[in-house]
Amino acid sequence: MPIGTLLLLVLLILLIGALPRWPHSRSWGYYPSGGLGLVLVIVLILVLLGYV
Repeated sequence: MPIGTLLLLVLLILLIGALPRWPHSRSWGYYPSGGLGLVLVIVLILVLLGYV
């Protein structure tokens, strides 16, 4: 498995884990998942362009 695919899978799992679904994290808003989503998009672009 290439390192880029592994990195995308890890970031996707982190993004799903950061969604505000639990009562203690509802006040956080979408900041954690938004930041991880941005990182996921950047890594996806780098993988598609062949840099990672």
